This record gives sequence, structure tokens and C-alpha cells, in this order.
Amino acid sequence: MMGYIADLSMVALLIIGLTAFMGVISNGIGEKIFGGKHRTEFTDESAKYRTGWKAVGGRK
Repeated sequence: MMGYIADLSMVALLIIGLTAFMGVISNGIGEKIFGGKHRTEFTDESAKYRTGWKAVGGRK
């Protein structure tokens, strides 16, 4: 019975892991192919708001 539970948990982890990995990969491919010139729209907007801010924390 313990072997069955071990096999079931390994298969479940594999299925969940592969599903998550395929989602990330397909999102990246979709952004590269279908993103066009609006690919960095949100990161550019965020960087525009942060220009001129003082760096906080960390060592100098």
C-alpha cells in the first residue's frame, strides 16, 4: 500500500509540475510571437513612474 501511495504522489507531482511548466513556456512563446511592439508595455510604464526615485535600503 505504501508503494501505491508513493507512486500516486510522484505521478501527481509530475502532472502538476509539467502543467505549470507548460503554462510558463506557452506564455513566453505567446508573448514573443504575438506580443508585437506592445511586448514591454507594462514594464516600460512602471519604469517611467520610477525614474528619479531615490534608492532605498541596501549598502552604499
